[in-house]
Order: sequence, then structure tokens, then C-alpha cells
Amino acid sequence: MTKQIVILAYDGCQPLDLVGPAEVFHGAEVMRPGSYDVVIASVAGGVVAGPGPVRLGTTAVAALSGPADTVIVPGAYDPTVRPAHQPLVTAISELARSARRVTSVCSGALLLAAAGLLDGRRATTHWAVSELLAQGHPEVEVEPDSIFVRDGHVWTSAGVTAGLDLALALVEEDLGGEVAREIARWLVMFRRRPGGQSQFSPHLEVRTAETTSLRAVQEWLADHLDHDLSNPALADRAGMSERNFARRFRQETGVTPAAFVVRLRVEAAKELLTRDHIGLVEIARRCGFGTVETFHRAFHRATGTTPGRYRDHFTAPIPTGV
Repeated sequence: MTKQIVILAYDGCQPLDLVGPAEVFHGAEVMRPGSYDVVIASVAGGVVAGPGPVRLGTTAVAALSGPADTVIVPGAYDPTVRPAHQPLVTAISELARSARRVTSVCSGALLLAAAGLLDGRRATTHWAVSELLAQGHPEVEVEPDSIFVRDGHVWTSAGVTAGLDLALALVEEDLGGEVAREIARWLVMFRRRPGGQSQFSPHLEVRTAETTSLRAVQEWLADHLDHDLSNPALADRAGMSERNFARRFRQETGVTPAAFVVRLRVEAAKELLTRDHIGLVEIARRCGFGTVETFHRAFHRATGTTPGRYRDHFTAPIPTGV
């Protein structure tokens, strides 16, 4: 059965928040005809003005053919300027009642929160507005470093290009990993991006190193978590003495090399835990923890919960309504 993907546009919305996910779902439709019908909609229909010269043709929400399977709400360049917007918030609420999944890209999470869809849930958004979301909606548990967060049938993602990561995850849930992998290859992107928003945000703990050799080590780490990532091994890769490497790394990134490695391993483990066919022993191996016991201890210290509880939360059955 064809799933209707409704991407809800409004004046001032960020075009890439719409076009990115639309391209992912279109790619899936090309590979598996009949999988998706992607519709860019707006409250009133017609042309919606993006920033600058961008204009988007849309279908009126009232003219949609049947209920949406997945609703995607994009963000705006200036999220503090609320779109005109009680009609938009009302439309989001109404679409969500019958949708299987409700999602947001970037500061679109603010609109989901305004519609009450994030109450009591975990969520993320662009790092620049995570405090705005947390302060304006204290009932939401904001995870500022996540690329995307799933809480039941509600998914939220970080800024702009994170909408591609989110869309790939949705396609993978529907059609499997092979389809998602092929789309990612076609779009020349990670199927699952390593790390979190700390790669991009000046407000989060880990900064990108300025020294070329240290930055190269940071980039190399994400794809080699099962290697020897001890300080001596990383110092050797950076071409530095162990002492100088540890000092410079902390000076330039704000954390020790060991803390940075643990953070990457935990983030990778979170992603693998959402795939319930991968056992804890295999996750511990892939992420470089060595043993399940070490994995448990590191994961609990970083997240406050166990890998098993985290998995149970993310693999729970998806409700059919809000």
C-alpha cells in the first residue's frame, strides 16, 4: 500500500528541510515503485514563499487524498518569527491525529511542541534553538546533541541536513536497510551519520580541532571505533608524542581523547540499539567496548540508563494515532 508523505510548507520555511526528505522518499519510490506518494502541502495551498527567491507550489491540506502516513514539519531560517500560525499549528494537530508518524526537521520541533505533540517526550532540534525549545516547553526532554530522536511515533531531527538522516531512517524502517543504503550512496552521504551535533555546534562540549593532524584523527575515529583507540595509538596516528597529543587534543576540543572516544562509541551504540536484530555482544564488538560488561558501564554513565532499557524504549510498537 502506498504511503502518503505530507511535508507541510509555510511562508519562511527552509527549503532544504523540505527538499532533502522529499528527495530521499522519491529515491525510495524509484527503487520500490508504489511505496510512497510525496505531497508538499500548506494550510491554504498555492505558492508558499521561502527565503529569497525560492517559491514552492503546494497542495491545500484540505485537498489531501486520505490521511497522511507520515507528516514532516520543516523549520524556518528565523524560528523566533512564528509563522502566522495558529492555523498552521491547528493543521499539524489535525494531520497528526490520523498519521502513523509525525516528524520535524530543524526548528520545526517548535511547531510540534506548540501543537502539544512533544509533551512528555524526548526530542531534538537545531543546536541554535535547543535552549529556546527547552525554555519555552519545559515539558519536553530536549536532547541537544542528537542528530535525530525517536520517541514512539514522533521523530524529531537536528538542523537542515539532519532531515536527510531522519528520512533515511524512516525509509529504512519501512523498506529495510538495503534500500536506505542505496539511497545514501546515490546522495553521497552517510547512511547513518557518526557522532552528534557536537561536530557542528559551538555550544556543545566537543569542538573540532584546529591542528590538521588532530582534526584528521577526529574524522578517522568515527569509522574505526573497533580499533585500538588508546592514547598511545592515537598519538602515533597524529604524529605526536603521547603527552603532547593529550595536551593539545584537550586544549583544542575541550575534552580528553578518552572522553571523546567514549562519546563516539556511545552514540554509535545508541544507533545500533534501535535495530533489535543486533545483539549486545555484537554491538559491544562493533563499537569497541570489548565486553558487554564494559559496554553496560560506559553506556549507563553517559545516558543514565542501560542498553536494554534504551532498546526497549526505541523498539516499542508504534501507536496508530496521537
